[in-house]
Amino acid sequence: MAIDTLGDALPREIERVMEIIILYSKFKDKDGERVVNLMQNDIKTAHKAMMENDLPAMIVIYEKLKKWEI
Repeated sequence: MAIDTLGDALPREIERVMEIIILYSKFKDKDGERVVNLMQNDIKTAHKAMMENDLPAMIVIYEKLKKWEI
């Protein structure tokens, strides 16, 4: 069994949340827009943490991204 590293798991989690954004984008109300904006901000934070090689920030945002559900 291969070990799943944060470097592997975080990009997958970003992709998963991006798919949720597509679903939420179909809602044209304020709540849908608000949720999409929150998810997009989390993805930006994840990208920034990865680019800066900030392991503590990567762990925090990974855990936050995992909480997003449809």
